[in-house]
Amino acid sequence: MSSEIRLPPGSEGHRWGTAAVPPEGRVPPEGRVLSTRTVPLHKSLDHWHETVLAQLVGMDLVTDDGTCDAEMRVDRLGALRITTVECGPGTAHRSPERIARGDGREVFAAVLASGRAHAEQDGRTLEMRPGDVAFFETARPFRTHFPYRFRLDVFAVSRDRLGLSEAELHRITARPLRPERGPAALLSPFLARLANSPQTYRQPIAGQLADSAVDLLSAVAAWRLGGRAEEPPGAERVLLLRVRRFIRWHLASPDLTPGTVARAHGISVRYLHRLFQAEGTSMGRWIRELRLQECRRELAAAALGPGATPDARTTLGAVARRWGFTGAAHFTRAFRREYGMSPTAWLRGERVRYSFPGPR
Repeated sequence: MSSEIRLPPGSEGHRWGTAAVPPEGRVPPEGRVLSTRTVPLHKSLDHWHETVLAQLVGMDLVTDDGTCDAEMRVDRLGALRITTVECGPGTAHRSPERIARGDGREVFAAVLASGRAHAEQDGRTLEMRPGDVAFFETARPFRTHFPYRFRLDVFAVSRDRLGLSEAELHRITARPLRPERGPAALLSPFLARLANSPQTYRQPIAGQLADSAVDLLSAVAAWRLGGRAEEPPGAERVLLLRVRRFIRWHLASPDLTPGTVARAHGISVRYLHRLFQAEGTSMGRWIRELRLQECRRELAAAALGPGATPDARTTLGAVARRWGFTGAAHFTRAFRREYGMSPTAWLRGERVRYSFPGPR
C-alpha cells in the first residue's frame, strides 16, 4: 500500500466510482465474509468498491479488465480490527481526495500472506513478499500494486495505541519488516495466527491478545526506528511497553501500585514515573483511563449486546470491582470526572445511539 507507483501508459484499466464511506466504527458483523461472487461479473468491481473496500478505507482501484474476484473478512479481536483480503491482480490508490473524506484515523499493519505487493508511501517504495509486514499511514496517500492474486491481513491500530509521534510514523511507513530477522521474526507468525483464527478467542483472552499484538507492533516499530547498532533502539520505549503490558495483565488487582510495578521490572519508582511523564501522562492516570475503558466496554456489552437486559445498573459494582475499582461509588466518581456524566447516563445515551444508528 503506498503513494505514487505510476502505471505504464495504456494500462489505466477501469476505475471504480465514488466509494461510500461508512460511519466511524461501522463494520460487517464479526466474521462475515463479503464477496464479489454474490453479484454478476460485470458489476463485481463496483460492488467490491462500494460495499467492501469502504469497510477498510476509501481507495480507487484499477484492474485490467474492469472485473474483480475478491473476498474480504472483517473480525475483531478485543479492540483490534483485523481485515483479511483475498483478491486478484490490481492497483489500489489512496488519493488525497479519499483522505479528505475523513476516514483515515488508523495506522495499518499489513501482513502479506501470499502473492507479491509493490507499494509506495512517503517517497519510499518497497516490495513485499509472503511473511513481510509493513506499516501504512491512512492519513497520507499510498499506492499498492498487486501483480498476482494475493492475500493480505490488515491490522488497524489507532495512532495513540502505537505511541508513535507523527514524525516517527512518517519514518516507518513503506519499510519492509522481513520475518527472517529481529523482532519481526516474532511479529509475522503471531499476527498471521491471529488473523487466521480470531473468532476462537473470547474475553478476556481476546483483549489480552489484542493488547499483546499492539505492544509487539509498537516494539517492532521502536526497533525499526533505532539508529546505530551501539545505541539500543528505543530502549526506554520498549521498557514502557513492557510496563504497560504488565499493567494490563494485572489491571484488576487493587494492589497495582507504582511500587509493585517498579519492583516487577527492576527499576525505581522515580524512573517509572519518568517513563510515563515522557508520554505526557502519569501511571495513575493511565491505569484509571484503562480501567474506565474496560468498564465501559463490559457495561456496553451487557446492556446492548445480544440477550442484553433492559437495565444494566445492577452490574455496576461487579464490573467496577472486576477492573480494580473498590466499588460502584469509586467507579462512578472516576467515571464522572473523566466523562462529565454518570455511568447510567452514559448507558442511556448508548442505548439511544444503538437503537437509532442513523442513515446508512
